[in-house]
Amino acid sequence: MADIRKRNASFRVSRAALEIVAFALFVAFMFPFGMVVLNSAKTSREIIFNAIAAPERWGQIFTNVRLIFTNPTVDYLGAFADSAVITVVSLAVIVLFSSMAAWVLVRNNARWSAVLFMAFVAAMVIPFQVLMYPLVRWMRVMGSFLHVRLLGSVPGIVFAYLGFGSPLSIFVFHGFIKNIPYELEESATIDGCSRGWTFFKIVFPLLQPIIVTVLILNGIWIWNDYLLPLLVLGSNGVVQTIPIAVTAFAGAYLKQWDLILTSTLIAMLPIIVLYLFAQRYIIKGMVDGSIK
Repeated sequence: MADIRKRNASFRVSRAALEIVAFALFVAFMFPFGMVVLNSAKTSREIIFNAIAAPERWGQIFTNVRLIFTNPTVDYLGAFADSAVITVVSLAVIVLFSSMAAWVLVRNNARWSAVLFMAFVAAMVIPFQVLMYPLVRWMRVMGSFLHVRLLGSVPGIVFAYLGFGSPLSIFVFHGFIKNIPYELEESATIDGCSRGWTFFKIVFPLLQPIIVTVLILNGIWIWNDYLLPLLVLGSNGVVQTIPIAVTAFAGAYLKQWDLILTSTLIAMLPIIVLYLFAQRYIIKGMVDGSIK
């Protein structure tokens, strides 16, 4: 009986310690977001003099929003629309091509299939900084050869996101498709369904849980990405994403901290809402795609 009490007491102490650590981590991770929200309702003068103090009036956040969307030097609304188009098109392309590639790799038992899959997995660990210069150089050469504008255009950035987003997506799709019974595809083939229609009519609808996971993971990355759009689109191009537009409020001699933080908050809101509604699909999809 005494041993049971000791174990229960030890369990309670361990649980309390874990809860304290979890709460400390929660505060540490939420502190930057809280500072953004707090300082979005301030003027630049208030932020500079005391960034951690409460704002003098919370209504200042609406004034900052109006200044952002009416700013003559920064087309924030256009950048928002460009980010939405780039994100949606990139996600559609990544899901389509990655799912088809993963399906072919799973159903093909040749040795090259395993080698190619391992190549995609290995590509996940290559640092982006290593590929920065070759990427820009290659896109410039290929654009000249094909007489297509890749740098500074939506097709160019979408093509780049397809290349960088495919390895993880194929890895997740690959693990999920392995759990789909092959007999379903055989039945479709016997009924006269072609290989392409077998994928789109039988396999693709079954991928819905993992598709949601891939959409969320890549959507968060693409929406918040700064370096790749900067390299492909440029900072002064016709097409701009939100992260690039936010940096326009920071000049060489003047940084408009009120507009920087408010525009950052506006950019964060869509992805936060999306994550809150779909977080359970992320966990379920990652488990299904990695273990099964």
